[in-house]
Amino acid sequence: MIRELSTVAEVSSACGDDDLIVWVAQGMGPLTRAWAGGEAVAVTSPAVARHDRIALWGDPRDAARLAEHAFAERGPGFSLLGEVDLLREVAHRVPGVELRGAFSWMVVAEAPPTGGPGVAWLSREEEAEVTALLAAAHPESYATPSVEGVRRWAGVRDAAGELAAVAADAWSAPEVGLLAGVATAVHARGRGLAERVCRFVVRELVDTHGRAALLVDDANQSAIRVYERLGFTRRFMASARRVPGV
Repeated sequence: MIRELSTVAEVSSACGDDDLIVWVAQGMGPLTRAWAGGEAVAVTSPAVARHDRIALWGDPRDAARLAEHAFAERGPGFSLLGEVDLLREVAHRVPGVELRGAFSWMVVAEAPPTGGPGVAWLSREEEAEVTALLAAAHPESYATPSVEGVRRWAGVRDAAGELAAVAADAWSAPEVGLLAGVATAVHARGRGLAERVCRFVVRELVDTHGRAALLVDDANQSAIRVYERLGFTRRFMASARRVPGV
């Protein structure tokens, strides 16, 4: 039997407080819906990290049933998100579902030591500089100042006063803060500035939400090493979509 979950506490209890599932729940706002069935949970939220998402957890057979239910309730435009082995099984069981990408989810529950002076939250007036830095140094960033759900930016400046590295608090849930938009200006690379900014933001997120998390491409090994130094642990994830018309 599939039952609908209406609170974060119900979602957390059903999935063993899985950090990814609780993050996608986004505080169970009015646009979020969640279900449990058997030994699986599905949580659906629109516009989380720029995608309408169905996060899956649990037994593959039960998760496949919940994925089909979620598609029926929310529409085929939502994408699946979950651990790669789970989504591979779900794609095998649900007609028309195809894996589309692999990446890592990383989480930490203990704030790292401070990383040095000079890092601060930026004002709204300074966000034009963030936009310019991202355009030059990290144009594929999901987080930009103009995107809904990106709450605030931290940054550090170089000796000339130019913005040198940034990171964002973006799409954070009450129980899990999200680090995103990490970038270093081309002229400032190799000085550890991005790590310094990340330490600052992660401390803020852990203090506020209890946990901090992030999404990172598996090919970005230099960033993964930085996050591991900050105490993040890694899970291998995938996304999947339903092929239209199937």
